[in-house]
Amino acid sequence: MYEKIDFILEMIDNIEKIIKRHNGIVNALEDFEGQMAIFMGLAQIGETLNKIDNETIKKLNLEEEKEGAYYTRNYIVHDYEGVDLMIVENILRIHLPIMKNKLLKAKND
Repeated sequence: MYEKIDFILEMIDNIEKIIKRHNGIVNALEDFEGQMAIFMGLAQIGETLNKIDNETIKKLNLEEEKEGAYYTRNYIVHDYEGVDLMIVENILRIHLPIMKNKLLKAKND
């Protein structure tokens, strides 16, 4: 389980580096390469969280994050009607930091 947590934290760190390199979330999402890299990181996070058993997810208080991350993964990967960058921006600003804090706490407990 901790390998998966480490991998997710690595993906979050990569996304944070991409955002920093582009001087902000909006700039990163407006850049094609930045956008694709962020999308890949989010897809990897969703896929990996989905592979952690529900009992562990519940113990770590990550039920909402697991569901949201996997939904986001499907939304990005299948791109049914185009990905709304405002939704992705909201995920990056609000939900990703919350998930990171929960994962860091779980890893340190």
